[in-house]
Amino acid sequence: MKRILFVLLSVMLLASCTLDIKEQPSAPVTPVEPEKKPEQPTTEPLKTVPQQPKLDSSLNWNTVVQPLVERMINANGVEKGQLLLVDFVKNNTTGSLQTLKATDAITNVVSSKQFFQVVSKSQAHVARQALGLSLEDSLGSRTKSIGLARYLNADYVLYSVVSADSGDNSGRNIEMQLMFVKTGEILWSGHSDIKE
Repeated sequence: MKRILFVLLSVMLLASCTLDIKEQPSAPVTPVEPEKKPEQPTTEPLKTVPQQPKLDSSLNWNTVVQPLVERMINANGVEKGQLLLVDFVKNNTTGSLQTLKATDAITNVVSSKQFFQVVSKSQAHVARQALGLSLEDSLGSRTKSIGLARYLNADYVLYSVVSADSGDNSGRNIEMQLMFVKTGEILWSGHSDIKE
């Protein structure tokens, strides 16, 4: 009981103690208005973004690839009658390109020379599906091309890339490489400008 009485007296004593705290005056607040800058007329004309050149749909791919195919079949170490896979043309430009038309043109020109046995489009399509390669695969590479050719038991693969001559896509060229499937060796390489 003494303890309870002692605790109560202590609480009352502490409750009666007040601290003498002087309130400090708050700092004066003076509003500042933002400076108004006079509007200046725009003196520079707005720059328009140049539109990327597009390959004309009437571009004759046959005339572009004909000289390249001629040089390829006359290259040293290339054997007649072997099975050739013409892989899809890869677009390394920032513009649009009708790669299927280019691929068809290369296949047609190579077939017309009757130098190689050419893997049909349907066989290549089935093999792409079996390997999980999309038709819209923009990340085509030599390794994928060789893997596809090995799956089809082809002797050679023709890998083609369209690139821009400069950063602004003002000129384009096509590069073709004939590779030996067993070793991955590039047997022939050629390029040509694409004239629109």
